[in-house]
Amino acid sequence: MFNKIFSYISEDIAIDLGTANSLVYVKGRGIVIFEPSVVAVNQKTGQVLAIGNEAKKMVGKTPAHIVATRPLVKGVISDFEVTEQMLRYFIEKAHKRRFIFSPRPRVIVGIPCGVTEVEKKAVCDAAKNAGAREVFLLEEPMAAAIGARLPIQEPGGNFVIDIGGGTTEVAIISLGGIVSSKSLRVAGDKLNQDIINFMQEEYKLLIGERTAEEAKINIGSAIPLKEKKEWPIRGRNLATGLPEEIVVFNKDIYQAMEKSIKQIVNAVKTTVEETPPELLADVMSKGIYLLGGGGLLRGLDALIAKETKIPVKVAEDPLTTVVRGAGIVLENIDELSEVLVEIESEELPK
Repeated sequence: MFNKIFSYISEDIAIDLGTANSLVYVKGRGIVIFEPSVVAVNQKTGQVLAIGNEAKKMVGKTPAHIVATRPLVKGVISDFEVTEQMLRYFIEKAHKRRFIFSPRPRVIVGIPCGVTEVEKKAVCDAAKNAGAREVFLLEEPMAAAIGARLPIQEPGGNFVIDIGGGTTEVAIISLGGIVSSKSLRVAGDKLNQDIINFMQEEYKLLIGERTAEEAKINIGSAIPLKEKKEWPIRGRNLATGLPEEIVVFNKDIYQAMEKSIKQIVNAVKTTVEETPPELLADVMSKGIYLLGGGGLLRGLDALIAKETKIPVKVAEDPLTTVVRGAGIVLENIDELSEVLVEIESEELPK
């Protein structure tokens, strides 16, 4: 009885700890936080000045001793202490304790496919140090498929492509498990960097990550478009050192991202080739589901459909599918416990 009361008053949390954005789902309340995975740190004192939306405003605009950085790179923790402080901020902001003796929350965290045991342990340790009572891990393609309401526990193939900020996850799911998967460290951030590099090489213009992302969102595409789109870009001319504004066209942005997009498409084609024939027959009738923020790139669904000969559907609200899936697991943890990732326990020396 006592455990049931504790379970009721504890607001358990699911976190999509993304390279670009972090989303938090609270049991019984839904998604309560959607903020950038950015932390501003004073390097002189080590003090964290801002996290999330406030920190993102500082990117590229801070003095030398203040650094606005992302503590996750390509889906994994690169700065443990800063990640821990970011997680504590999100957990404390989301976890409204209603009673004095309410327990610390249980937390489910989404992780990329194929991460090492060391990387899994880093996520668990960071979450526990940040205030979690118990930590469960869930692979992002599985979470995304659950969030898209696909019948993952049935004996049929579910093909998902989750394109986030740091990683692209391609997976075939059946009977509550991942049959085949590919994890590619090419995703939204890499496309932004491609645009930055292209602007330097072609126009001798140095631009920031936010400017590149705006161009990608507004006129970027995975295929050449018939209509002509243009977008103003401001930066620093590398020849003169002076500020400059130029107008770029959608063909420029397409050309900048073309190589990386081909890598994503090739990973999808390789996964299709490795899929058992019976599951592939299911996929051909159901289609491929495109999830994550990268799924919103114009023409990407059409390009993948053309290359694989399989229909491609963009999930509803693809940015939140991972955290929604983790939230569904959180709400039904007894029924869906089999989809959680096991963590190898460390053996004590004899």
